[in-house]
Amino acid sequence: MSMTVCVLASGSSGNSTYVSAGGTAILIDAGLSARELTRRLEGIGVLPQSISAVCLTHEHSDHTGGLKVLHRKYGWALYANSGTVDGVARNPDHVGLKWTVFATGSAFQIGALRLEPFTVSHDATDPVGFVVNHGEMRLGLVTDMGMATEVIRQRLTRCRVLVLEANHDENLLKNSKRPWPLIQRIQGRQGHLSNQHAAELIAHVAGDTLEVVYLAHLSSECNQPALALSTVAAHLKSRGLDRIRLEVCCQERASSIWSP
Repeated sequence: MSMTVCVLASGSSGNSTYVSAGGTAILIDAGLSARELTRRLEGIGVLPQSISAVCLTHEHSDHTGGLKVLHRKYGWALYANSGTVDGVARNPDHVGLKWTVFATGSAFQIGALRLEPFTVSHDATDPVGFVVNHGEMRLGLVTDMGMATEVIRQRLTRCRVLVLEANHDENLLKNSKRPWPLIQRIQGRQGHLSNQHAAELIAHVAGDTLEVVYLAHLSSECNQPALALSTVAAHLKSRGLDRIRLEVCCQERASSIWSP
């Protein structure tokens, strides 16, 4: 059984990941404008009309920006937990959207895809990560997390591909011109994961199955693609895991397509 994964965009200005298998195609988040998201889908040979649903991780604007226009234009189903639905509805632009509500911790099915939402630690109403399953294929996606909890570690085991946050370099963050309260928030339990902590999480969950990791949600001010890549690669090599392919995602263009 095959699965196709492409990170259409990732960063503080917009996030969306395309996943398809068994004739079912979905997006995890829709944080780009409708026009740009449509352009990126078409750039990887995907018609927007083929998308069945958007599943939201949380309500922040960099994950929901194109939601209303895309829902109206293409009729995509919208999935989120009740906390995220409430959070999205606080934005006047998103009032009146029709939702399918899932319960965090309970798996649900969209066509051929089985999704397992799990709780993450972030400063949103009820943020989640997802494991997406199709037969033996298993994708783990989690960004916007302040810490790697035991729940996250358990859910990300046995995955063949991960989309995982490597938000900042700790030294660049501490020496940045950002206000100290913001630095503390980013470093905190409900903030964002550093390069080093991402590396440690990958090594912990890799097992024998993990093949590819997309490093996602990099800070434009407090990280650098080469630095994220070298930090994670060095840690994995020290653990004998340099077989795992790493790719840094960016805001400006879609990632490579993973389709084993």
